[in-house]
Amino acid sequence: MSEPSAPSQGPNQGDDANRPITTSSGEIDDVEVARYRKPGQFWTTVAFVLTIIATCLAINEMFQIGFFTLFLEHKLVQNQYIYLLVGVMVSMIFVFMPAYKSAPRDRVPWYDLILFCLTLGLTSYFTYYGLEILEESWEYNAPDYAKYIAVVLWAVILEAGRRAGGIAVLVIVTIVSLYPVYVHLMPEVISGVNQTFLDTAAYHVYSEESLLGIPMQAFAMLFFGFLLFGNALVYTGGGQFFINLAFALLGHVRGGPAKVAIFSSGLFGSMSGGPITNVLTTGALTIPAMKSIGVRAKTAGAIEACASTGGTMMPPIMGATAFVMADFLEVSYVTVAVAAIVPSLLYYIGLFMQIDAYSAQNGLQGLPKDELPSLWAVFKDGWYYIAVFSLLVFMLVFLKREAHAPFYATALLLIINQFNKNHRLSWATFKQYIYATGGLLAELAGLLAAVGLIVGALQATGMTGTLTNDLVFLAGGAPLVLLIMGALTSFVLGIGMTVTAAYIFLAIILAPALIKVGLDPMSVHMFLLYWGMLSFITPPVALAAFAAASVAKCGPMETGFEAMRIGTVIYFIPFFFVFNPALLLQGEAGEIVIVITTALIGILLVSAGLQGWLIGLGSLGKGLLSWIGRLSLIAGGLTLAAPGGGMIGLGHLELGAIAVAIAAPGIFLAWLSGTKGAATASG
Repeated sequence: MSEPSAPSQGPNQGDDANRPITTSSGEIDDVEVARYRKPGQFWTTVAFVLTIIATCLAINEMFQIGFFTLFLEHKLVQNQYIYLLVGVMVSMIFVFMPAYKSAPRDRVPWYDLILFCLTLGLTSYFTYYGLEILEESWEYNAPDYAKYIAVVLWAVILEAGRRAGGIAVLVIVTIVSLYPVYVHLMPEVISGVNQTFLDTAAYHVYSEESLLGIPMQAFAMLFFGFLLFGNALVYTGGGQFFINLAFALLGHVRGGPAKVAIFSSGLFGSMSGGPITNVLTTGALTIPAMKSIGVRAKTAGAIEACASTGGTMMPPIMGATAFVMADFLEVSYVTVAVAAIVPSLLYYIGLFMQIDAYSAQNGLQGLPKDELPSLWAVFKDGWYYIAVFSLLVFMLVFLKREAHAPFYATALLLIINQFNKNHRLSWATFKQYIYATGGLLAELAGLLAAVGLIVGALQATGMTGTLTNDLVFLAGGAPLVLLIMGALTSFVLGIGMTVTAAYIFLAIILAPALIKVGLDPMSVHMFLLYWGMLSFITPPVALAAFAAASVAKCGPMETGFEAMRIGTVIYFIPFFFVFNPALLLQGEAGEIVIVITTALIGILLVSAGLQGWLIGLGSLGKGLLSWIGRLSLIAGGLTLAAPGGGMIGLGHLELGAIAVAIAAPGIFLAWLSGTKGAATASG
């Protein structure tokens, strides 16, 4: 059995079913590195060295090695460490990412060379004076020359944010970061005492609330190691292992390739943290395989888009936003990851149920077992990925060593992997891994550094408290009105910005207002994250769905609307866990069990209504009776899935009774329609 010749092919065909399903050798390069420059050997080496330096800086800080005591009289203080990391990472943006689409991609032009050197020079200066900056409070009392230097770095960070996050990030960050300068000109409810332009620049660059604030602190102290680990999994074959595992477990069952997409994309998305990367990597295998068993092209693309989007919310790694959230909430990352378990599982169970119903309704079978890898062969080849994941979880949950865990896991993975002849990294592949990792780290650092300026501007003007009070007043103190405002704002910002940037913006402005009206802080922040993610599968800018459509070879917009239908549950889950935080595993055990059980049954009914197939009953028929019954099932299912107690004000029994009253007639009508349809067909 030969390997596919292109990433777009599905499972391997042939006699040797023990051979893993693979993609072309260039797939990782295409997916991970395509948007970056390939500027030649010299700059590739520079990027490689800078990524190694950044990694050593992170290890020195996390493990408190104290390397710099060899040169300084003291260990690096935190602002010096972050300045160094900003310098190394942000400077690489000007090597990796072209200034515009038609800019050279095979070399670094002169203006990027200037920006590269300027970034390193400025941050080296701030690192040298880091202790003095703290002791003399330069954010309020900087020397005049230091204020002018701060203006230059401010401009550099804005440009880095533009390249990393797009023009929307540049516009929003520029306007908001200048807010302290023109705040006195704003309407009374959002006005305040203004600062000079130079004083604002000094506050942004020297305070621990802006450039050095929560976004970059989360990057420097937590996310750095997890991104190293996630990328190491991809480059050592971990992503392929989980795809093969999914095919071995589920490829032969009803609608097998579609269920494989859900399983593999959930796992791979947890590692990659990016819906589009996830679609292009796992979708290259799962979408053609789905089409081969009769799944419509737009449905295959929609399934992959929904599964890939959910992967970013799947513990244990999740995406960058989860680490920033932990800093905002002042809790451990494990606390955030544990809270995300039930909502993400509910979402994937909802997808799985819909796919099973769709497959049953359309008579879709799985792939023949002789075309799939054997489970034993998959485990034999990649058992150590599970072992490394287990080490990571053990260190996170039981040893509570969040900062150290990903570094140990990465080291163990890279060592064990070298004893596997199928996945052993060559020097060339190792350099590619470091280069791609550096690109992802640089891109994220540029984005977070820029978004940190938003945090600083609102802190400098004291607007966070004022906006909180104004929003509560505007909503009349009604939590549901504020939630709807938050959902719409998160979605709109998610269209134009990255999820992390949109979340940070709302975590400063809207989250305090929601918390002030009595909602649970974890639920509020998770709500904002979920609704920011929805822009990836919701038109008009459903980027994950559009990427899947390109693989499925169908219309982007129709794929987006199909993704909305298949992913319907995700639009309601955030409201459910805000109504009752027991869905985030917060509360008494009995309450948690009840709300999870009712949510699962409710999601089953919703899936049946959406797809027209109910387990135990079969097809729900066609025609007017069927549609009335299906709508009734959906409404009843949503009512049952909504947790009793908490914000809704109805007990579990009361809500359950209402749900049964709504859903029961629907089941009867659907059964009646299905019976008539069967009788007509037999007649």
